[in-house]
Amino acid sequence: MSGNIKLLSDTLAAAKAEGRSPLIAYLPAGFPTVDGGIDAVKAAFDGGADVVEVGLPHSDPVLDGPVIQTADDIALRGGVRIADVLRTVREAHGATGKPVLVMTYWNPIDRYGIERFAAELAGAGGAGCILPDLPVEESEVWRKAAEQHGLATVFVVAPSSRDDRLAKITAAGTGFVYAASLMGVTGTRESVGAQAQDLVRRTRATTELPVCVGLGVSNADQAAEVAGFADGVIVGSAFVKRMLDAPDAEAGLAGVRALAGELAEGVRRRA
Repeated sequence: MSGNIKLLSDTLAAAKAEGRSPLIAYLPAGFPTVDGGIDAVKAAFDGGADVVEVGLPHSDPVLDGPVIQTADDIALRGGVRIADVLRTVREAHGATGKPVLVMTYWNPIDRYGIERFAAELAGAGGAGCILPDLPVEESEVWRKAAEQHGLATVFVVAPSSRDDRLAKITAAGTGFVYAASLMGVTGTRESVGAQAQDLVRRTRATTELPVCVGLGVSNADQAAEVAGFADGVIVGSAFVKRMLDAPDAEAGLAGVRALAGELAEGVRRRA
């Protein structure tokens, strides 16, 4: 079975045709439970997200800030497994027909089996993988498996990336480019800033792929600001925080749905 890279590309192109940036939400699998995580992804889509990244919880996350680390810890203590991540993708995509990616560090895929993971992610209806710590130079085996199974390989670029490095990364990637707007870890910020705008400009000079900005967006005004210069707006910690701060599971889902609605309005408004 082939994965849904075309659905991802078509979804991003459709948003562009509407004159707006797509909203890409991030939520970790297994948080607060496996079933609760599936419901959260559906709630993000219900609220207006165009794409959802499902996080594969990891015990040593290098990119994730304290909010997502807390959620990952809850998921890991609950016993989440790769099978649960794939089930989250399968059920969320099956219920909505929308593109769902997995965001994961490399070690779990390497240990699980590269071909096996690619085949099972495609079989679950997944659109691809975001791989923040996989060096391009070491990615060929994964990229071949991903291409064979119809999956996108999304790499992360940062403000510290030099222009020649950006070109190497974007030449290897598919689907879109994840532009980390700030140096450091994930988390909400008061301002997303000029650093992100410069990174998008430099990245666009190397590729035709959409350049989507993550790390720091937490409200409609920030979403509108980023939508003014990026090809997609990625939001993670703000969704997870709504769930962590909620008094119960239903309130958490309502918070995710409401935030998705606010951000969806923001990407349509632009700053």
